[in-house]
Amino acid sequence: MPQISSAAAAAAPLTPQDRDRAAAATPRLIAGAVELLKALASTARLSIVLELGRQERCVHELVDITGMTQPLVSQHLRVLRGAGVVTARRRGRETAYSLTDDHLAHIAADAVRHAEETTR
Repeated sequence: MPQISSAAAAAAPLTPQDRDRAAAATPRLIAGAVELLKALASTARLSIVLELGRQERCVHELVDITGMTQPLVSQHLRVLRGAGVVTARRRGRETAYSLTDDHLAHIAADAVRHAEETTR
């Protein structure tokens, strides 16, 4: 699994406004958050998201970094694209993948940090 930098793992505390916004979330927004968490609920997909949080990558680069096969990486990228987690961009003959926004990198890094804290 790729290592995350301490800067990426250090999350800013929630502001009172963020807490109020989360507490007032509509059922539709909560359902959207659940779908996002389902998309991340895989060791392979979370590893891919952590890597894409560092920089844009092509499939072959993700294969080399994660040790997964190309079809498996492609399958997980398809799930992540369907959930709106990653976007694809042509880079010459290759397709480069990146996260749709920085929030996703923070969510993944916070999940890893939380796991570290609970396993101590």
